[in-house]
Amino acid sequence: MSEKRKTRKSSISDQPISSEQSSQMNEDESTAPSISASDRSKDKMIYFSKGLKRSLSSESAAPSDALSYRSMGQPLSFNVKKSELTEEPVRKKPKKDLEPQREAEEDPGGSHLLKIQTNHRNEMLRKFAKTSEGNGDQESSLDSIYTELIISTGESEGPHEEHSFRRQRQPSSVNTVHLNDIFRHVLPQDTTRRIVLTKGVARIGKSFSVQKFILDWAEGKANQDFEFVFSLAFRELNLIRGNKSLLKLLTDINPALQHLKESEVLDKAKVLVILDGLDESRIKLDFENKPVKSVTEETSVGNLLASLIQGNLLPNANLWITSRPAAANQIPAKYVSMVTEIRGFNDSQKEEYFRRRFRDDVNLPEKIISHIRSSQTLDIMCQIPIFCWISGILFKEIFAGDEKAQTPQTLTEMMAHYLLAQTKRSSRKYDKKTERNKERLLKTQKEFLLKLGKLAFVQLQNNNIIFYDEDLKDCGIDLQEATIYSGFCSTVLREEDVISQKKVFFFVHLTIQEFFAAFFVYECFISKNTKELGNFLDWKDQQHTLYDLMKMTVDKVLEEQNGQLDFFLRFLLGLLVEPNRRVLEGLLTSPDLSQDTDKKILTHLKALRRKALSPESCINLFQSMVEMRDNKVKDEIQEYLKKSDRSKTELTPLYCSALAYMLQVSKDQLDLLELKSFNTSDEGRRRLIPAVRISRKAILADCKVTEEWVKHLSFGLKFPYSPLRDLDLSNNDLKVSGVKLLCDGLSNAGCRLERLSLSGCQVTEKGCTDLASALKSNPSHLIELDLSYNNLGDSGEKLMSELKENTQYKLSKLPLEHGGSHRMIDGLKKYACELTLDPNTVHKNLLLSEGNRKVTWVEVEQPHPDHEERFVTCQQVLCEQALDGRSYWEMEVLEPFMVGLTYKSIGREGHDGKLESNDKSWCLFCSNDGCFVTGDGEKVSVTSHHSRSSRVGVYLDWPAGNLSFYRVSSDIRTRLHTFKTTFNAPLYPAVGLHTVPKNSQSFALFC
Repeated sequence: MSEKRKTRKSSISDQPISSEQSSQMNEDESTAPSISASDRSKDKMIYFSKGLKRSLSSESAAPSDALSYRSMGQPLSFNVKKSELTEEPVRKKPKKDLEPQREAEEDPGGSHLLKIQTNHRNEMLRKFAKTSEGNGDQESSLDSIYTELIISTGESEGPHEEHSFRRQRQPSSVNTVHLNDIFRHVLPQDTTRRIVLTKGVARIGKSFSVQKFILDWAEGKANQDFEFVFSLAFRELNLIRGNKSLLKLLTDINPALQHLKESEVLDKAKVLVILDGLDESRIKLDFENKPVKSVTEETSVGNLLASLIQGNLLPNANLWITSRPAAANQIPAKYVSMVTEIRGFNDSQKEEYFRRRFRDDVNLPEKIISHIRSSQTLDIMCQIPIFCWISGILFKEIFAGDEKAQTPQTLTEMMAHYLLAQTKRSSRKYDKKTERNKERLLKTQKEFLLKLGKLAFVQLQNNNIIFYDEDLKDCGIDLQEATIYSGFCSTVLREEDVISQKKVFFFVHLTIQEFFAAFFVYECFISKNTKELGNFLDWKDQQHTLYDLMKMTVDKVLEEQNGQLDFFLRFLLGLLVEPNRRVLEGLLTSPDLSQDTDKKILTHLKALRRKALSPESCINLFQSMVEMRDNKVKDEIQEYLKKSDRSKTELTPLYCSALAYMLQVSKDQLDLLELKSFNTSDEGRRRLIPAVRISRKAILADCKVTEEWVKHLSFGLKFPYSPLRDLDLSNNDLKVSGVKLLCDGLSNAGCRLERLSLSGCQVTEKGCTDLASALKSNPSHLIELDLSYNNLGDSGEKLMSELKENTQYKLSKLPLEHGGSHRMIDGLKKYACELTLDPNTVHKNLLLSEGNRKVTWVEVEQPHPDHEERFVTCQQVLCEQALDGRSYWEMEVLEPFMVGLTYKSIGREGHDGKLESNDKSWCLFCSNDGCFVTGDGEKVSVTSHHSRSSRVGVYLDWPAGNLSFYRVSSDIRTRLHTFKTTFNAPLYPAVGLHTVPKNSQSFALFC
């Protein structure tokens, strides 16, 4: 399906423009970027304010290696001159349509079919060879404006992909494929049927790529092994009513095939069917229905498409399906041969776009680029080509002739300026009398703008980005009214003719639709006209304050957890702030400032602590605060990132959400993300999970990772542009369910993980089966897999060992030791060890008892025999066991005491023998003066963590160089401190007791 765009320049100033300025304005619009081509439509556009033109077919934000600067923001309309495209001059022949039928009767075999093929190619040329940019006065060939798009193999999955705010990272290891080689790249090569699914966010260039592919085929440049290439756009298919056969469907959409009567021709021919814009579909694809096997059998369009995808219809045909990410899962994975993704602009491409677009003004591009760089949100959004176009129109108006111009500080303010600019532009161009006062101008257009806002809101709730006549009528808009306001809609709501002279409508960009929906809901809230909002909220027939309504909306969006209303919420809350709303005076009503609604909502956002909130939802709350111009958290996180010693700064969960966002949009690659290194709570660490996918190495060891965390990690593993190569999940109780979720990501072709530690994760025989299956699906990357300290069983160990020996896999390091059923105990107790004190090392003022598990300080020296290992100066004792693996133990203690670990070479006499004051020991020391940990030359107070609990815990991970001390109460461990170092010899647990007053006691008992 084609897309066509017309754009005109906007103005934000209140001053009338001269004829010279008007001429320059139209010239700018004609050079706006183009991403779409037409099908057979004449691009009639409803003029509204440059916003609703987002080609809701199948475009989005991906790398635009493939879009020329002119093909990046403005729609293309393909108005083809037939005489220039057909192989023969077009002559009027009244009886021409009868000739193919006569030829078929005379020559049923060859020339008739060849004639149909030729006519079909010519028809494709007429649709796609030429395009008119801007207002359609000039035609350009599609080839002249096309630049090769970056198409990667693999898929990008994860929450909120449609408005992904992550910076595009494209490592050299990612596989790319040329557009015309997309079907040659599919494996296995000998298959007769291949289905390629191409994903990309809206307006990235998916349909544009389809059109270029078809044009190259029709011109004989590529893919000549296909005898027929058919393009079926879902925006057209939605309009077909009743039952049809596949043959009838193809001939209706491709009139050149109308004389193709031999149905078996399609069955035998090499055919490519392109299903463009799955995300626009309103058709139910039922893969359980009775299959259709004949191209002449009539059934519903949904059943036809399902049978085509399943291979029941045209079993030898190849299929190419394009879709936004959110809708792609409608196609069962078992039917898909390969997934590809189209990417957006990188930084250099964005800069090139603005410099080429404004090449006559040396300073303007640099001003625009500088401003975009200063706004992380805008910088990310401009990865989408059409958003660069929108930004160019807006910022040219702002910077034109004004060195001190105030630029929009938020995305909400930017959209408000854009709406005003387009309103002014249309008024200057189409109104007999131009209204110079912006407030009065907006008031005159308010009724129609709110109708468009209602359309945007209703369709956004249904996740629709294309609309039809009946959708407009439901919102009080008829085509006659649209014509009256045509000057208002050219860059907001676009109209396009499709099959049977019917029309489709769509906003210029999803962000524009979301902004219109937000200001409509805002105005309904302010005017208390909640009936217009239908069942959006549970009104309960009560009177609600503006704060109540805003709070209810926040809660509703958070409950959705699909990201569909995230930007809508940001815009809605952003409109509460007067500087964002000021530019739309006359359109929007100001709230009662005495209610302090904006301050109350900010307080509500900061106070949210729901466990059910996904990390991505938490980030959206932070971004909503930024839209409300509350930048305190953002500024403090920026300062935090500049610190060399961040461990001393405690982070609240909200600050962790902000940090996760800042890390994701940073241009610097994150080499290491270790969650335990952040001074925060378990909830704070949970909110940092989204940052894992943008780090090269992530350590989540002993972080109480839950199934929810694993789901997000699995999504991150599927992201083909993630630099993540090393993931440490050791000491987390993933169990069977968690391992299975993780394997969903490991099995994906986009996963390029090289090292994975699942040591101590309660992996079982079933987990080994899931891991083996994942590696068989994606065998090319994983080199190291640590499965030690689990309960794999003999069969599990055998299965994994066989994978290591199989040269098909790269797996070269596979630790399996230290297993057993006791490893299935939750928490650190799976590493519990039995320790006994060494009587040959005990000081003479210490008494051992209870099988050498308890030591007590005594005033009277004990008759211990002399021994070279005995402590002489310090009242200490070592354990008999040397530890060089993972061990955990707990002790009952009575102050004053010291517990820790040391090398066997610790001195037995003098100052060097004290646990708390040498370079061979690490210990926890508690007395009336407080609690401290000492080791590695540092002494750290942990008194603030001190509790009345008489039990302490010690965890040693010798290979990893980690030693942690805990206070334990009712089986709840509170970590006091963790040392990270490198151990060079086995360690011995040690206890030290101090002199106490008479009738007092100091002891330690190994539990």
